[in-house]
Amino acid sequence: MAEKGTLCGEYFMNGDTACAEGAISAGCRFFAGYPITPATEIAERMADRLPQVDGTYIQMEDEMASMNAILGASWAGVKAMTSTSGPGFSLMMENLGLGVMLETPCVVVNIQRAGPSTGLPTMVAQADMMQARWGAHGSYEIIAVTPSSIQEMFDLTIRAFNLSEKYRVPVLVMADEAIGHMSEKLVIPEIKPGDIVNRKKPKVSKDEYWPYVDYDNDLVPPMAVAGEGYHFHTTGLTHDERGYPIMTAEAQDKLIRRLVGKIRLNHKDIITLKEFRTEDADIIVCAYGITARISRLAIDQARENGIKAGLVQLQTVWPFAEERIRELARHAKAFIVPEINMGQIVLEVERCAGGVKTVSVPHPGGTVQQPQMILDAIREAAR
Repeated sequence: MAEKGTLCGEYFMNGDTACAEGAISAGCRFFAGYPITPATEIAERMADRLPQVDGTYIQMEDEMASMNAILGASWAGVKAMTSTSGPGFSLMMENLGLGVMLETPCVVVNIQRAGPSTGLPTMVAQADMMQARWGAHGSYEIIAVTPSSIQEMFDLTIRAFNLSEKYRVPVLVMADEAIGHMSEKLVIPEIKPGDIVNRKKPKVSKDEYWPYVDYDNDLVPPMAVAGEGYHFHTTGLTHDERGYPIMTAEAQDKLIRRLVGKIRLNHKDIITLKEFRTEDADIIVCAYGITARISRLAIDQARENGIKAGLVQLQTVWPFAEERIRELARHAKAFIVPEINMGQIVLEVERCAGGVKTVSVPHPGGTVQQPQMILDAIREAAR
């Protein structure tokens, strides 16, 4: 039986709305945000829906406060989310790093638009992908998922919450304006208990609990709820297992290796992708978001012309699917990487391709690539 207020069935809705419904199905009960095109529809939907599921919506004064608010809500035991676009994402970076250091599960949605600065607020881009990985300072790992359809906006939002809860880390949903604003069929299934992941709770007594002890030897400490009587302290400073600041290189080494390790050592569990006609492909198109959908038409046209082309659609961009790219590079003649930016993820593909020709198909944003642009690159690489 569906939880109170959650939807089941078939709907016709846009990606932003599907993202909000995915969050609610995942158990999100707190949203803090600030209106910004093209992500505002997420906030509007959450403002309407959260009261129906006994949740809380709050519009903050800016994006910095929004990021802080969801960190606080998460420590109070609630699954929390915010949404934004390029300029707001930039403002969130400092507190995103705080969330990483505090190991705070939460979800941040970025519906990407063309920049820099104010740019084209209502038009598509995919130009924040490297910022998603490297925007906060220091050594850390992040998880970022990239939907390519309205169904994936729903499904990958749930996955973002599950990964966030499992690994105690902020998770990013890096969609683009085209996916955020396009409308198509969405199937919302009945959510079963096994479909949802919740953070580990402490098994030790309240007096024995330390907030950053790896009790299960899986690099992810259990997380107590603030206000329930557990003794804990937490800080953005380098800290020990009690959560207290400790200003030594040794403490930094121990902490950062665990923060990085819990993502790197579990990359096979975290990374998902889809493949289309890669079994015999000589030319591999690597794409994400709306660009992956456009690429499929170019690949079909290439096949009609006798060129063996295939697609790797990245559903997870960070951590990067480097093992699969290396595997494909053993028989591929070239990789084609179309993006609605001037070349970002192409650098990761090139790094992993081991000398196999890697071709960028850049586009500054405002519109999506024409399939012909991708087809032309495939043809050129196949010569």
